Amino acid sequence: MAKYTRIEVATVMKETGMIPLFYHGDVALGKEVLKACYDGGARLMEFTSRGDFAFEIFGALNKYALAELPGMILGVGSVTDAAAASLYMQLGANFIVTPVLREDIALVCNRRKVLWSPGCGSLTEIAKAEELGCEIVKLFPGDIYGPQFIKGIKGPCPWTSIMPTGGVSTSEDNLKSWFDAGATCVGIGSQLISNEILINKDFDGLREKVKQTLEIIKAIRA
Repeated sequence: MAKYTRIEVATVMKETGMIPLFYHGDVALGKEVLKACYDGGARLMEFTSRGDFAFEIFGALNKYALAELPGMILGVGSVTDAAAASLYMQLGANFIVTPVLREDIALVCNRRKVLWSPGCGSLTEIAKAEELGCEIVKLFPGDIYGPQFIKGIKGPCPWTSIMPTGGVSTSEDNLKSWFDAGATCVGIGSQLISNEILINKDFDGLREKVKQTLEIIKAIRA
């Protein structure tokens, strides 16, 4: 079961401002990526459930994090139904991220007080997610909607917390555009953990990239 409550997870999301997104079928490589992100200052990781036997890989990575990386919070993304969400929560997932808004996922996560972040693309969907107890909604795909969408939502709904995913890079200009618009945190996948880094196993480079990105976010929000 989850080690962290949804409020604890939401607090770390807001404090750090960034969630790295990652998937790979190699558990050993996954551990190296996880440690590099941790050493760079990240305290969250979204494992995207996109491959065969992904749940087995997540289980191994979560056990590693619990044993070796104190304070590292692992969650799962690309979850499409309540059964998958329940399976991952049984393996200790501390948060569930979905590409779409699904009430069945909200119910099983709320029952266990696990944070869930649904992909939303309209104010109506965001309002529905919040009515279902969502703390932080996912704007997806972020590159389609852009920072101005968040700015527009925050006008009539200043209480809404939004995490754009997709279209977020590690550049200062890109990050500034999202946070200036009112983003609570951002999700970054291949722009942070690139195929080049994985192929070359450049974990030192990944650690530094994570560190620099977090420093940029901190400076922007200061």
